[in-house]
Amino acid sequence: MALLDSFFQKFSKDIGIDLGTANTLVYVKGKGIVINEPSVVALNTKTKQILAIGNDAKRMVGRTPPHIVASRPLVDGVVSDFEITEQMLRYFINKVHQKTFSFLRRPRVVIGIPSGVTEVEKRAVQDAALNAGARMAFLIEEPMAAAIGSRLPVQDAAGSMIVDIGGGTAEIAVISLGGVVISRSIRMAGDKMNESIIQYARDNFNLLLGERTAEEVKIRIGSAYALEQPLETAMRGRDLVTGLPKEVIVNDTQIRAALEPAVRTIVNNIKSAVEETPPELVADLMQRGITLAGGGALLRGLDRLVHEKTEIPVHIADDPLTAVCRGTGVVVEDLETLKDVLVNTSFEKTPR
Repeated sequence: MALLDSFFQKFSKDIGIDLGTANTLVYVKGKGIVINEPSVVALNTKTKQILAIGNDAKRMVGRTPPHIVASRPLVDGVVSDFEITEQMLRYFINKVHQKTFSFLRRPRVVIGIPSGVTEVEKRAVQDAALNAGARMAFLIEEPMAAAIGSRLPVQDAAGSMIVDIGGGTAEIAVISLGGVVISRSIRMAGDKMNESIIQYARDNFNLLLGERTAEEVKIRIGSAYALEQPLETAMRGRDLVTGLPKEVIVNDTQIRAALEPAVRTIVNNIKSAVEETPPELVADLMQRGITLAGGGALLRGLDRLVHEKTEIPVHIADDPLTAVCRGTGVVVEDLETLKDVLVNTSFEKTPR
């Protein structure tokens, strides 16, 4: 068995997956990040056939006939549709291994999961990975993966704080000696910010926006702190009164007001996590600061606001969007040494 295992290890391409609500990123051992596609699946509800996955499916969102549904199989960072998640994982694993022989498509897989998930949800992710072709499936909590990907010294006897704001969840954690000391996982992140913009447009302009439009507005002019240079952009949608197309020009102050409840919730949870942190580790945080990762870290002025509210230095990780995936990649490259940072369950595909 050990000989067979070493054979597979030699030839299979072990992979790390950031299975996000909004995007799925795949890291291949020895190659780096090779896939970065939306976590979207287009399904024909009549035939139950999957028509497209990833970028191709994202282009269909909001543009499909009634019997074709472009949806996300993950909601708030956890599996909401097991079968479609499995198909999506199989698609990404096959895409990585399409140039290898079929009997070698049995990689070991490390998958990032939110820190607040239940045992059932953990098992659902692992089963999906194993059924999709993984030989072994390991889980790592997203804040730990983001900290490793941000090059924080997680195995030192000193505190590091990471805030990973993704699409479905915001993960807040204080890490020391390779373990999570304090963690909070809140279902308030990028998607909720998009919903806030949609609701703001509806309430203030009688304008119905699509999800993609709201996200584009957030990226173009969204902010958490007053900007020195004012920004504005056009919001295009449907007038709820006339039913006709309508365009409204909005500025950063208006969108900041729309985002304020979501931003306030995240910042308050960061403050609460700091308040719960043991004094020795707080002293370390004062020196090392808080690291922001995930797509939400790119919201203008968020680092400044968090610094103002916590009085702790705040840094944005290099390429925050890929921090979790890079963290799974570091673990994949040295699985034996870093196995202590994994969630302490691992399952192997049993032969049938």
